[in-house]
Amino acid sequence: MRILALDIGSKRIGIAVSDELGLTAQGLESYKCSNLGSDLEYIVSLANRYDVQEIVVGMPYNMNGSEGHQVQWVRDIVSRMHELTDIPIKEWDERLSTVAAERTLLEANMSRGKRRKVVDKLAAVIILQGYLDMKHFGNQM
Repeated sequence: MRILALDIGSKRIGIAVSDELGLTAQGLESYKCSNLGSDLEYIVSLANRYDVQEIVVGMPYNMNGSEGHQVQWVRDIVSRMHELTDIPIKEWDERLSTVAAERTLLEANMSRGKRRKVVDKLAAVIILQGYLDMKHFGNQM
């Protein structure tokens, strides 16, 4: 069962997909946003191409767990996505996923320009791997 993960930002959307067993996350791309309608159509076409059974969307909660305007903005996008597909869409707490991605890329001595191109994709991988681990290991972690 493949799962698609999204790290939705205003300029780019990080996209990752799981392997067919739903064990590991692989980054697909950092998609550059143009307009919401065509952006969502592209994401749904990717979901169909990879035959995903579920989409996981990172929710940008505040550090204290509260919901700010960014969470509502992402939920509005998810609502629009529901109009285009019947694939179940799940929310996942993405706090610090981008920070973790940045840290990983810094440790790899990647230049700022290259980091900007891949940080969203890596954040989507971190979101998806966390979700997959929770599904497989649950409370054992």
